[in-house]
Amino acid sequence: MMTDLSGFDPNSAGNPNNNVFGLPFSEEDARLIILPIPWEVTVSFGSGTARSAEQIMNASLQVDLFDPEVPDGWKEGFFMRDPDRKVLLKNDYLRKEAELYIDYISKGEMVEKNNFMCKALKEVNEGCIFLNKWVYEETKSLLEKGKLVALLGGDHSSPLGYMKAIAEKHGDFGIIQIDAHCDLREGYEGFVYSHASIMYNALKEIPEIRKLVQVGIRDYSGGEDAFISENKERVQVYFDRDIRTRQYEGETYRQIVEEMISHLPQHVYISFDIDGLDPKLCPNTGTPVQGGFETEQVFYIFKKIIDSGRKIIGFDLCEVSTSENQWDANVGARVLFKLCNLLVHNNPV
Repeated sequence: MMTDLSGFDPNSAGNPNNNVFGLPFSEEDARLIILPIPWEVTVSFGSGTARSAEQIMNASLQVDLFDPEVPDGWKEGFFMRDPDRKVLLKNDYLRKEAELYIDYISKGEMVEKNNFMCKALKEVNEGCIFLNKWVYEETKSLLEKGKLVALLGGDHSSPLGYMKAIAEKHGDFGIIQIDAHCDLREGYEGFVYSHASIMYNALKEIPEIRKLVQVGIRDYSGGEDAFISENKERVQVYFDRDIRTRQYEGETYRQIVEEMISHLPQHVYISFDIDGLDPKLCPNTGTPVQGGFETEQVFYIFKKIIDSGRKIIGFDLCEVSTSENQWDANVGARVLFKLCNLLVHNNPV
C-alpha cells in the first residue's frame, strides 16, 4: 500500500508525530531507509556522536522540503529507524572501557602488564566485530528488499558493514570521502576497527573498492602519507591546502572537481565525515580541524558526479555530534536531506 499524501501539506511546520523531516511514511512504504548507528566506542577525542540521530530527527522538522535541484525527492519516501537499543547499550559499556584504556596507554603504560587493560582491549575489538556484522546484516536485508539505504553514524567506523553489503549488491565501486582525516591508520591505539582506520580496513577487506578519492584532508600522519604513496592505484587524495593553492593560482573549482571525479568508476559511494566541513558548521564533532568546506562546495561535487553520468549507490553521514544548542544537528539534518534527495534522484524507479 502506498502512502496517501493527499492530506499532507509539505509547506506546513514539520509534524513531530511523523518521521524524519516530518514525512508521513512508514518503513514499508519509504523508498529510502536511514539506519542510525549509535556507536562511538573508539573515538579518541570528543564524544557525543552516538546520540546524534535523535537530535538530527528533531532538527529535521525545521528543514523545508523544497529542494530546487530535486523538488519532489521527498515524495519517494524517507524513513529513519529508531536507534537500536542493544547497540546503544553495548556502545555505552564499551565506551567506558575504551576511555580507561586510552587514558592508560596515553601515559606510556604497557598494556601487556595489566590484565584489566588486556581484557578491555579484547572486549572493544570483539564489540567492533559485532557492530560490523550487525550493520552488514541490517543493510544487506534492506538492499535485498529493494530499498535505498543511508547510514547515519555514529563515529566513522560505523559504515564498514554497509560497504561490504554494497559490494555484494553492486560489485566494483568507488568511494568519495569528504573528511578532515585520511582514516588510513592500521589498528589505531590498538583498536583494529577504529574510526581512524575505516578506510584502511575497507581497502583491505573489500576488493570491490576500485578507487578511494579523499577530499578535504588536512590532518594526517606520516604513516598515512606513506600508505597513500604506496597505494596510488587505489587511493587519490585532494588535500585541503592543495585545493586552495590551485585556486589561489588561477584554477577554477570546477576544473579541480572534474579532475577528482575523473578518478571514480561508474558506481560511487559517498562517505561523508562532517568534520570535512569548516568547523564553524560542526564545532562539536569529535576531532575538528580548521579549514574545510562550505556545504555548497561539497554539494557541488556530488552534483557533478551525477552530471558525469556516474551513479551514487549509497552514502554514510558520520561524526555529527550532539550539542546543547543543536547547531550541529541542524547542519547535519540539512546535509542528510540533500544526500537523501540526490540518492533517490540518481536512482530512478
